[in-house]
Amino acid sequence: MDKEIVEKLLALNREFYAAFAQPFAASRPVSDPALTAILPYIPQRARVLDIGCGNGRLALLLDRERPGATYLGLDTVPELIETAHAQAGQLANVKFHVADVARPGWENALPSAPFDCVVCLAVLHHIPGFDLRARVLRGLAGLLETDGRLILSTWQFLENERMRRKIVDWAKADISQESLEEGDYLLDWKREGRGWRYCHLVDQAEIKRLAAASDLRVRETFRAGGREGNLSLFAVLESLSVPHS
Repeated sequence: MDKEIVEKLLALNREFYAAFAQPFAASRPVSDPALTAILPYIPQRARVLDIGCGNGRLALLLDRERPGATYLGLDTVPELIETAHAQAGQLANVKFHVADVARPGWENALPSAPFDCVVCLAVLHHIPGFDLRARVLRGLAGLLETDGRLILSTWQFLENERMRRKIVDWAKADISQESLEEGDYLLDWKREGRGWRYCHLVDQAEIKRLAAASDLRVRETFRAGGREGNLSLFAVLESLSVPHS
């Protein structure tokens, strides 16, 4: 994908989440099955890195269900990090930082690496271009402990009638369809205003390709989230050096 288009898509999503930070945060409760579904894969007292942490709801969940865990939440949108700080209050062992995983070298300044768990929920499908998605995933893999786990989720919106109705023409964003990759879509948002987000369909086949390009293997996949209970495809990945049980 052309670098100019990559930058335009990244800017589109940054602007969306900055503009709709409050209604978006309000739509993401701690009790969401798309969040609680990952708890079995996070051990007690784990060191957790949360990529695209949004309103920081995972920090609240871990404080309740995994006391003793340490948590670092990263998001590219300062407005969401502000919300996360406010929501987390004075929770122990919780930190938040603004960071953009689409930029080279972002991981070099992390204070707590390596991590037992890197969580990347509903983020990868907002990263434009297979090559950039693979680069991001390789960077995340490099932050894992030897036996650590990378837990990610991606929206399977084409299988969901409610989500399919959100697809709009790329003309809304002044972007030509011909400049995009297969599986790239523009989805609208109508809560407290109207906006658009870039989303790529990262399905099971692409997850396997991305894992192979990142020296990872897919240990397990499952579906959860959304009103229908299957909006997101979850994948638990681990290093190829870890013996497979």
